[in-house]
Amino acid sequence: MSLPIFKGFASWQRPLALMTVLVLPVLGIAFWYFGSTRSWFNAYLLPPPVEVWTAAVDLWGKGLLAEHIEVSLMRVLVGFALSGSSALLLAALNCRFPLIRRMTFLPLEAIRVIPPLALVPLLILWFGIGEGSKLAVIILASFFPVYLSALTALQTVDPKLLQMAQTLNLNKLETVRFVLVPGASAGLSTGLRLGFGYAWRALVGAELIAASAGLGYLILDSEQLARTDRIFVGIVVIAITGMVLDAIFRRLLPADDRQRMLGGVF
Repeated sequence: MSLPIFKGFASWQRPLALMTVLVLPVLGIAFWYFGSTRSWFNAYLLPPPVEVWTAAVDLWGKGLLAEHIEVSLMRVLVGFALSGSSALLLAALNCRFPLIRRMTFLPLEAIRVIPPLALVPLLILWFGIGEGSKLAVIILASFFPVYLSALTALQTVDPKLLQMAQTLNLNKLETVRFVLVPGASAGLSTGLRLGFGYAWRALVGAELIAASAGLGYLILDSEQLARTDRIFVGIVVIAITGMVLDAIFRRLLPADDRQRMLGGVF
């Protein structure tokens, strides 16, 4: 039985954990603001926070920032849906059929070690400068974290669970549903989360390919216009949006996996 004093202590743990997470960002912003007011930094290379905020408000008021966010979100979600589903399917096939795994090993390893941006010229030739080449960059960047995590997780499922499935006369579909997926859930969740993070990080590279909208395009266009404040707006929005999407992704995980990945902080 827990005492009231310990219940009160537990109620403080969450706010204290949140304060611990926020302390460095708050100090960093405060140092940035204080240094800007004291002219410690070159205002062109590192514009003051007020200028960045003003540029963000201006872009939002014109509807440009919302448009860039929407375009980037759609590209990442579509690209990750394609890469994640194909990676999970291939991992399942390679786990079930060792012959397929041996046949695909060298081609997959060769593609895995090639940076996606190195393939941009070929992607433009194959898919043009439309959405196809941009989605290809996102898929190449996010496929292998999902695939490798899923394959490892499926291969390391407790053999006793598989023996139990045979004892219970479960068919292949039931074995996958009730044994393999629950047994590999931690690895699958980690792989999907990593893959989505890589997809979001590949956004700027994907939007290098003749884009006319998107957060990556906003950064590149601002660089050509020498608008450092807008560059920072794009970078900050990418960071905040990515963290929000990652938080939503974590909420979709099973409770046990979420607790294991976060270490109890949140």
